[in-house]
Amino acid sequence: MKYIFILLLLCCASVNAQDLTGTITDIDKHALQNVNIYNLSKGSHTHTDANGAFVLPVPRLQDSLVISRLGFKTHYLVVDQALLAKTLTVELEEASTSLDQVVLTAEVNTLSTVVAVDLKLNPVKSSQEILRKVPGLFIGQHAGGGKAEQIFLRGFDVDHGTDVAISVDGMPVNMVSHAHGQGYADLHFVIPETIENIDFGKGAYYADKGNFNTAGYVDLRLKEHLDASSISVEAGQFNTSRLTGLFNLVDAQNHTAYLASEMYLTDGPFDSPQNFNRFNVLGKYTYTNPNKDKITWTASHFQSKWDASGQIPQRAVDQGLIGRFGAIDDTEGGQTSRTNINLNHLKNLEHHGILKTNAFVSKYDFELYSNFTFFLDDPVNGDQIKQQEDRFIAGLQSVYERKHVTLGSSSLDYQAGVGFRYDNVDDMSLSHTLNRQTTLERIALGDVDELNAFAFLNTEFKTGKFIFNPAVRLDYFKFDYYNKLTEAYDNKSESKVAFSPKFNTIFSPAQNWQLSLKTGIGFHSNDTRVVVANGGEEILPAAYSVDLGTIVKPIDRLALNATVWTLFLDQEFVYVGDAGIVEPSGKTKRMGVEVGARYQLLNWLYLYGDANFTHARSTEEADGEDYIPLAPKFTSAGGLSVENLKGFSGSLSYRWLGDRAANEDNSIIAEGYFITDFNVNYTIKNWTLGVIVENLFDTAWNETQFATETRLFNEPAPVEEIHFTPGTPFYLRGKITYRF
Repeated sequence: MKYIFILLLLCCASVNAQDLTGTITDIDKHALQNVNIYNLSKGSHTHTDANGAFVLPVPRLQDSLVISRLGFKTHYLVVDQALLAKTLTVELEEASTSLDQVVLTAEVNTLSTVVAVDLKLNPVKSSQEILRKVPGLFIGQHAGGGKAEQIFLRGFDVDHGTDVAISVDGMPVNMVSHAHGQGYADLHFVIPETIENIDFGKGAYYADKGNFNTAGYVDLRLKEHLDASSISVEAGQFNTSRLTGLFNLVDAQNHTAYLASEMYLTDGPFDSPQNFNRFNVLGKYTYTNPNKDKITWTASHFQSKWDASGQIPQRAVDQGLIGRFGAIDDTEGGQTSRTNINLNHLKNLEHHGILKTNAFVSKYDFELYSNFTFFLDDPVNGDQIKQQEDRFIAGLQSVYERKHVTLGSSSLDYQAGVGFRYDNVDDMSLSHTLNRQTTLERIALGDVDELNAFAFLNTEFKTGKFIFNPAVRLDYFKFDYYNKLTEAYDNKSESKVAFSPKFNTIFSPAQNWQLSLKTGIGFHSNDTRVVVANGGEEILPAAYSVDLGTIVKPIDRLALNATVWTLFLDQEFVYVGDAGIVEPSGKTKRMGVEVGARYQLLNWLYLYGDANFTHARSTEEADGEDYIPLAPKFTSAGGLSVENLKGFSGSLSYRWLGDRAANEDNSIIAEGYFITDFNVNYTIKNWTLGVIVENLFDTAWNETQFATETRLFNEPAPVEEIHFTPGTPFYLRGKITYRF
């Protein structure tokens, strides 16, 4: 109660008259968010909000200030009486992105700001690359290009999103109680060229992130306006072609609007062509009134269809029955679509308060044909299954944000939010099929209704060189399932509440050096069908995580980071696709070390690298039988980027995933890989010519692997061994872009 009372007193405090206030924009008068204003004399700092506004607490006369943001020239000021007597307006001039534009300040998530340099200097070139921009996050595709990727982070085989919360402009991507697995996150509706920033955080330390935020979160921010309109044409091996258009419709001071579209076709390297096609269209409109209130409408539609060769057994390749790019069942594949309407509203209130509201609706459908076990259960027709659903999602979140509440030489920032998400899923089904044509048996069919209501409070007390960040989140879930395969009306319901406290401490002993200790509890929810079947047991297992980390810039153009972390999970979930269930697999613990480095060697040459080591084990199994299948042990990624070298730009990058256990006793090993990618671009006037090469050295690698028990046609007994999806071989594409 004491802390709540103090908080209420602080919230009523007014901003000190000697605080420095101002607004920062680019030269076109567009407000710039997250600009850093750093007091070199005192070590205090602040950031601009969504309107480009800031308040710097109590600077002294003759204090030196530095104003910086990625992609803009750094601006310097000296505080005088005239500066304090007015509202400061600063226009930042664009400049080539450089690491020396990053100023380390005491922030809960500084690493995301540092890594933003990677994205600016080496933009995302495909939807598969989006998540790879997060250090330590690896992905793998194992059922054609249209299915969501498998995700690996911090010793988790996340499947398709069970332990990583993913969102786009505040709209969640993860699907609860999905036909193919809990937390399924398909990002293919995002056009890479529209991405402005990729915000991320590891661990369960963020009060505004709820379900699935155990290993971490990823939040994509899309551009509000385009620098220029453009048309791109891309073509390459495996009958690949991609056409992209981005068109400025309105670019005025108070109004911006643009339209983006993408058409992507490929057969892939497989013996049976993928016949993959994907279509995307997105429109975004932003209006800012004279009070700097802002409203942004985003509408998008995505649809995709593909054939797939699925996962193949190693023995079939060894025996010469099929090649590495062959198939046991080449009638796998699927189709999916998603239509989104997303509204973001920002309202400026008194005392530098802001009310942010996000509302969204999505219409989604999904149909997937898979064959995990071939002829294990049905030796005549095979074991192909169809998973299908038709979903409607609606959600709303409102957050009141107050910054720069001063009390003497200290200050308080806080955010208080409430919201909900509702999923209505009709005709969620699992069926035994033949050749994608005939339904042999209905295994499961029903409707899901799932509601998640939540509230959170996040506070940041800034005093001296410390930031203390206590926060708390409360989630309520209601699960309903109507089983349509029973003769009688069979509607089951369960509910649960999750309480998730967090406490983070940030210490800045010197300029450009930060130490952090983060603690927090997060959770991931279980599938509604499993929740009601088990009478509400293990609905919201908690994750307990601790990080001890540091980020330092010993010189302006070098940034180093290191973190030691641990995470305990009350219950691990494993999805069993052919049974349509999620099985609990007990408590787990993970401990790890992460290190990274970024170096702006020259104005045009940037080097970066990250390495991660994780020890992941089950806590309820005997030694030697406690491995967590497919949990990454060692990962590393890095490379070099060239920017604006006499018209040339490009990158050479690598990703390295070490060997890991494929089953609980480590008797089956999933082999690792080391892959190198390359791209180069040349810009002359309004034209850019580019070459993209994936797997530059044509390495034979397995993108995804599973230890699975299967039986081939006419095999007398099943065999458990590695089943894999082959990684892309040498893959060459050319690209032409025209800007206007």
